Amino acid sequence: MRAAFEFAASHFARHDEFPGGDGHPVIVFPGLAADIGALGPLCRFCANLGYDARDWGRGVNTGPQGGLDDWLDDLCDDVLAHVRRTGRKVSLVGWSLGGIYAREVAKKIPKAVRQVITLGSPFAGDDRSDAGWLWHLLSVEPALGKPLLRERLRRAPPVPTTSIYSRTDGVVAWQCCIEPEAPQCESIEISDASHIGLIWNTKVWRVVADRLSQPEHRWRPYSTRPEREADFALDADGLG
Repeated sequence: MRAAFEFAASHFARHDEFPGGDGHPVIVFPGLAADIGALGPLCRFCANLGYDARDWGRGVNTGPQGGLDDWLDDLCDDVLAHVRRTGRKVSLVGWSLGGIYAREVAKKIPKAVRQVITLGSPFAGDDRSDAGWLWHLLSVEPALGKPLLRERLRRAPPVPTTSIYSRTDGVVAWQCCIEPEAPQCESIEISDASHIGLIWNTKVWRVVADRLSQPEHRWRPYSTRPEREADFALDADGLG
């Protein structure tokens, strides 16, 4: 029910209240078993702000195809194609498993990535947590042991990185989404959000809009707690 409300509320978002984009490319990675059908509202929101926003272009996310690093190399090639097309660095936004992809791509090609924003991505979990499915899904290479994989995924990318999470996620334990303390890392809590609804939640969109508007090379941590802000203004006849 919560996700349905989040989806409905997103239709009343007023994009003109938020900073306009500078046209740089933004790629949005879906969660497991999701595709552009789920990501469409978030992609359109980013595009309406003025960004060159696109989904990842690979349809339904069914998990890594083949070896993990080979798969990530393919995703890196996709990102680099956008860099060549636009001549600009790319911001990566990833939901759940898609956020893991975004982080790992940024580690491989940091010079091509402007920043990473993850939504409910359990990069700091382990195989005993409720994100244990992730470790089994990503441990497709016998040579990549689980302890090494855990350490690898927890390590933050060398670019500005924002993890958006909710204690009411319902699928991923919020503790699995906390970034280590570092100058270019931050973790932002969204109140009363569901895991599925994170991609439609207007409080999340507010943070995403603010983060994407950060000038390149002059990134600053998010300064306002989103749960203390008003939601997007809604039409008088809408949900507000």
